[in-house]
Amino acid sequence: MPGLIRGVARTAVIAGTATAVSGRVQRRQAEKYSSRDAQIYADREQAYQEQTASAAPPPPAPPAAPENDMIQQLKDLAELHSQGILTDDEFAAQKAKILGT
Repeated sequence: MPGLIRGVARTAVIAGTATAVSGRVQRRQAEKYSSRDAQIYADREQAYQEQTASAAPPPPAPPAAPENDMIQQLKDLAELHSQGILTDDEFAAQKAKILGT
């Protein structure tokens, strides 16, 4: 029986030592990686701030089409109508679309 108790005690000591060493290693790695992760986060945050600060405002809307363009479209439409390509209904519909009515 004394041999059995000695074996169990030895196993308990070895297991306890292994657990303690493993815990220390785990804590050390966690500290190491937490500082690395914090640095990565800080770098990403800085890059994001620089990107948003240097973002240009959206370009202005293009100017409205000049009235000459509308007149030209109506002339082209009338020409298609006079050639018989467009029916009276199609001509009226396209004319209303161009004039916005």
